[in-house]
Amino acid sequence: MKKQILTVMAVAAFAVSCTKTTTKTEQVENPDGSVTTTSTTVTQGSDALDTAKINKTKEDVKSKVDEAGNKIDNAAQKAKEDIKAKADEAGNKIDDAAQKTKEDLHKAGKDIKAGAKEIGSDVKGAAAKGAQKVEDGAKKLKEDLNK
Repeated sequence: MKKQILTVMAVAAFAVSCTKTTTKTEQVENPDGSVTTTSTTVTQGSDALDTAKINKTKEDVKSKVDEAGNKIDNAAQKAKEDIKAKADEAGNKIDDAAQKTKEDLHKAGKDIKAGAKEIGSDVKGAAAKGAQKVEDGAKKLKEDLNK
């Protein structure tokens, strides 16, 4: 698309440059002695130019279109590389954040497990004390009943 636009512009410039304008001035002496000046402008089409000029102009246009196309291609390639670099950088940041989250969750899991173990131990201790109190109460009741 870019080369087509540049080619159209070049062809338009070529068409304008292929016209040749000539101005002829003619002076005529009238019978009364006065002089009348007549100017005539003649515009000639591209057939008035020689083939060497046309070919040189075509080569110049082609060269400039190719040069402009290359500049556009280079700019597009650079933009593509910049976008890829930014995407890679963002991906690395996401990976780092995911790794940190994983580590934080692992640590939280360990903390929960340790807390559950501690609670389990506390519950066991409380149950043991409760059981001991029940046994002591049962012994006391048995002794009271035997009296």
